[in-house]
Amino acid sequence: MDLLWTVLACCLMLAGLVGSVLPLLPGPPLSYAGMLVLQLREEPAFTLRFLIIWLVVVVIVQVIDYVVPLYGTKKFGGTKYGVWGCAIGLVAGVWFGPAGIIAGPFVGAFVGELLASNQSEQALRAAVGSFIGFVFSTLLKLVTCVVMAWYVIKAL
Repeated sequence: MDLLWTVLACCLMLAGLVGSVLPLLPGPPLSYAGMLVLQLREEPAFTLRFLIIWLVVVVIVQVIDYVVPLYGTKKFGGTKYGVWGCAIGLVAGVWFGPAGIIAGPFVGAFVGELLASNQSEQALRAAVGSFIGFVFSTLLKLVTCVVMAWYVIKAL
């Protein structure tokens, strides 16, 4: 039975790593679920205190993931159209590989701001802010998932 829990935990960790860069999957919560599944083995891998600390970290990262792109867009003069454009650009960019994942949010925020205000200079500033927020939150999620994966591998 331990093998089943270990395989399931590893699958959740991989899904969490993928989800930290793809917008369709909640990366850190999936990785955390992998840590929890590992607890079902005959010898639990982590202490309760460790799991509570990581739960708090995951909640904070999830909140930051939503707040930072909004803050970046607003800080650089953007509107909700830039934020929506960034999200749509990211989903569309997934189909174009790594370059699309990087360029999609920027182009989407730019187009969204152009549709909202028709001023290219303001749209460019908002797109840059949205992109910076997106990159920061994505990196934060990725680092969080990598560290959790490291703990799971260490526990095996």
